[in-house]
Amino acid sequence: MTTANKLYIVSTPIGNYDDISLRALSVLKEVDFIICEEFKEAKRLLSQFQIDKELVTLNEHNEKESSQEIFVTIAKGKSAALISDCGTPLFSDPGTSLVRLCIDAKIDVVPVPGASSLLPALVGSGFKLDKFYYAGWLSPKSDIRKKELLRLKGIKELIVLMETPYRLSAILTDVSKIFGASTEICVAFNLTLPTEKFYRGKISDILKIVSENKLKGEFVLLIGNHK
Repeated sequence: MTTANKLYIVSTPIGNYDDISLRALSVLKEVDFIICEEFKEAKRLLSQFQIDKELVTLNEHNEKESSQEIFVTIAKGKSAALISDCGTPLFSDPGTSLVRLCIDAKIDVVPVPGASSLLPALVGSGFKLDKFYYAGWLSPKSDIRKKELLRLKGIKELIVLMETPYRLSAILTDVSKIFGASTEICVAFNLTLPTEKFYRGKISDILKIVSENKLKGEFVLLIGNHK
């Protein structure tokens, strides 16, 4: 059961609604209100499970102001659940400011674990997972991105990158130039969806597949250990 003066960080499915946890559903049904990035995505998710709750937005455009307002509401005795558009909140998503405010005020912050694109990509990649470096999102500008990749080349561990669907070909091209066309990579494509697929092999081979099939979809890119 949820209680007052708590902020729940609730993981939601990244594509397949069956991945929602029983605990996540219980929390979403019981909290006083739900904090989301965008109304449209949140309403789609909640309607799937017939959950009707007050929604408050917290995104990159209003994070500072909204965090303070939400914090005041929680501090007055309300319980809230923070969700992102999909997956586990706070990973390259807003919410850190609100979490920090709650922690500083000794308000309980309760993670509700669940779906994430990171771990499925890692365990399905075939790479050794004793160590890896999460580099997150690179610059959308090719010249800056190449400089970032050049720095990452010096990290001799498995590297994990995130990108938007329409830049798959562009980032693979830049990775090929910096790391070398024979570098082993894995593209975890459309995870949890019926079209899910893992493309494993040399960058040159996968870039060819991507180009020929004009692949466009959500993905996580893993760059294998390199010399």
